[in-house]
Amino acid sequence: MSSLRDDTLAYFGHQVHVMRRREVGTLLGWAGDLTGRTLLDVAGGDGYWAGQAIRRGARAVCLDLARNKLEFGQKLRGHPGLVEGDALMLPFADGSFDIVMSVCAIEHFDDGAAALAEMARVLRPGGDLVMSADALTRADRWPDKLAHHRERYHVKHAYPAETLTKLLDAAGLDVERQTHMFRSERAEWLYMTLSAKGGKAGWNAAAPLSPLVALADRRTPDDGGSVVLTHARRRA
Repeated sequence: MSSLRDDTLAYFGHQVHVMRRREVGTLLGWAGDLTGRTLLDVAGGDGYWAGQAIRRGARAVCLDLARNKLEFGQKLRGHPGLVEGDALMLPFADGSFDIVMSVCAIEHFDDGAAALAEMARVLRPGGDLVMSADALTRADRWPDKLAHHRERYHVKHAYPAETLTKLLDAAGLDVERQTHMFRSERAEWLYMTLSAKGGKAGWNAAAPLSPLVALADRRTPDDGGSVVLTHARRRA
């Protein structure tokens, strides 16, 4: 049963964050009108963001391996369908969904190409994939921070836009648009510093900086950054 405490914790955990609100807002915006459309959030944790898709009219399901997150999600108001499962072996039939969403998850998977192939498989032809991923285009300038980031968050691979585009093409998906967050060198340094030193609390505490990061992104060429956002469509 939902409680005000649980809903408040979920709100602050997801919305009060230096990047998530803008990130997921962009992805859901790219997906277009969600009314009556089926959406799967892959590795979506407690289902909070899939729940936001429901508020926009979608019929949504969240899949994750972490049972404790799913159990917490059951307590939230307006939660989506919650399914325990592996992103590399999605327990859904071919063409089950109009939209697949994945928020900074693929970098944690052992086999990103296999995960993308599964996301493409469960999309109907013409369906939309909206996703974000660690691109970390300048992270090798701070090797200690990069090593800490990989260890703390179990980051297996980074996905610069060109690499991700090739993998999506191999999975039968055409990229419609891409953009980066934390584009400038200073912004990427902030991203890596928050990861290395701040941890989860740091991302939330840095929420007041979000408008400044967004402003810096608008003033910086969109050719690299810490996180890449992608909208792709499954070929018929």
